[in-house]
Amino acid sequence: MISKAASRRRLLAGSALAVFGSALPLASSRAQDRHARFKGQTVAFSVPDHPHFDAMLKLLPQFTAETGIKVDVARDNILRMKHVQMAEMAKPQSSLDLVTYIVTWKGEYVKKKLIAPLEGFFANRQLADPDYAFGDLVPRYVQNIGLVGGPKGYLPGPGAKLYGVPYGAETSVLAYRRDLFEKHGFAPPRTYVELADLLGPLHDKTGMGALTSRGQSGHNCVHAWLLHFNALGGRFFDDQWIPLFHRKEGVQALELLRRIAETGPKGIPQFSYNDMLASFLQGESAMYLDSTAVFGAVRSSPLSKVEGKVSYALHPRGTRYASQSGGLGLAIARNSARSEAAFLLLQWLTSKAQDKAVVRHGGGPSRVSTLADADMVRQFPEFITLKEQLRYSEPDWRPIIPEWDDINTGPLGAAVYQGMTGAKPADKALGDIVRRVNDIMAAAGYR
Repeated sequence: MISKAASRRRLLAGSALAVFGSALPLASSRAQDRHARFKGQTVAFSVPDHPHFDAMLKLLPQFTAETGIKVDVARDNILRMKHVQMAEMAKPQSSLDLVTYIVTWKGEYVKKKLIAPLEGFFANRQLADPDYAFGDLVPRYVQNIGLVGGPKGYLPGPGAKLYGVPYGAETSVLAYRRDLFEKHGFAPPRTYVELADLLGPLHDKTGMGALTSRGQSGHNCVHAWLLHFNALGGRFFDDQWIPLFHRKEGVQALELLRRIAETGPKGIPQFSYNDMLASFLQGESAMYLDSTAVFGAVRSSPLSKVEGKVSYALHPRGTRYASQSGGLGLAIARNSARSEAAFLLLQWLTSKAQDKAVVRHGGGPSRVSTLADADMVRQFPEFITLKEQLRYSEPDWRPIIPEWDDINTGPLGAAVYQGMTGAKPADKALGDIVRRVNDIMAAAGYR
């Protein structure tokens, strides 16, 4: 499914084009004119080990055939990728041109002047595709992943500028083993009360993990906690950036996460996203509650033993419906010498046609038209659930400020891990870090 190589570079040209090129439709003369002066250039593209990009790799030979622009792919573990990108983009001339980023990095990348605003590229008639239809991109994805500088520094509104485009964007959804639920007479949980009550019986009757989850210390366990924290009514900060995460909603979410780890598959405290997904795909867990990347993985991953056995439902309701907003986007390195060619690749990958193509190969949709296409819905009926779930995607799911990564991978990541594993009671684990989080915010000038 997902390569474990820390760094691989692939030059997608030459003989690959001889295989794919003959079956490709000719580009329009207008598109040929747009691409002509970049023919022979090579765009260096930083991507993660992630199911969406497994699918994306299958599209790149067509891009080179149509444009004459080659693509050199540097692929890394998703967390190591950030360190590589920051080191390269901080140089006077970046060796990377197009980068994939997690939504939580956007504020930091803009603050450090590592990525370029995109309005100028889309306004350039020599580069912009008049048929691109920017408004067709899922609005919540654009707002969450692409905008920086608005209210709170990351929400849509006055001051917001576009720095990225969603590609591998996500919300959260419940996936469950329909065959096992039918066999044992269970119904998918609609609320958090039902979810909590189901964990023990589901584990006992099926003999497998009830709900798989991320759990690795740092970013992964925090993500797992946030999935429940938001639905249970939590707010991380108040409007003056005073911490609220240690209050009852945060404690309740962390106590639930500990119960999930106790009734889940073995190894949750070491699980990254890829590990928890593999647990579900290989039939070791009866439920999955996380990224919509699961859709393509169930169908297309070589690890999947559950195709045809899985159904989907909305992220359960706590005090409210509040599903994840996040995932991945594409941005152009500010100091790239090939920024215009990089934009052409970004534009091509996120176009209407290629959005459908990446979905057919196992990726996730980023466009309204893909979700509304009758043929696509017949092929991918999970889009019905996804369209409904997007109504509840919470734009303020976590504070996407430049300091978030320090909090997320530092004191919060340690505290959530302690509470999840039982090393500390949940209330003490979260309460013990309030002062440290306040110090980080004060040092950054929030108060």
